[in-house]
Amino acid sequence: MTPQQLKKSLVAAGFEVFRTLGEDVVLADRVRENLIMDSGVRLRSGDALQVKVVLRAQQADFPSEAEADLFARVRAYGAEVISQGFTEVSATATKVTDPADGAHTLDTFYEVTFAKDVSDLDAALPSLKFAMALDKAVRR
Repeated sequence: MTPQQLKKSLVAAGFEVFRTLGEDVVLADRVRENLIMDSGVRLRSGDALQVKVVLRAQQADFPSEAEADLFARVRAYGAEVISQGFTEVSATATKVTDPADGAHTLDTFYEVTFAKDVSDLDAALPSLKFAMALDKAVRR
């Protein structure tokens, strides 16, 4: 399936699409009636489909913790996704800069991406629903 075909199929299945990034169709969270945001859940198109979910810890929530400890928090928090057949595929520290001053960092997100290969769209739907229901951020 191409990303565009996948996007149409996901909308028909009741999901909102935030955008398409290359081979990934990024699902949307509706924050308010007039505001949608990136949900942290993606479906990768191609010969084999892959459901991805990004979990994170924010430095501002744990100001005295080191990077390694924050990634460990996210991995521990991800135990539920691992129990559903997902595996870790990447870990990234992403700086959130001030829109008015790009030299000023407001926060840093410690993100771990988990993925699960699925055979087709029907097999992906339960994993997408599961991932969409998760709170994607580690909280105190």
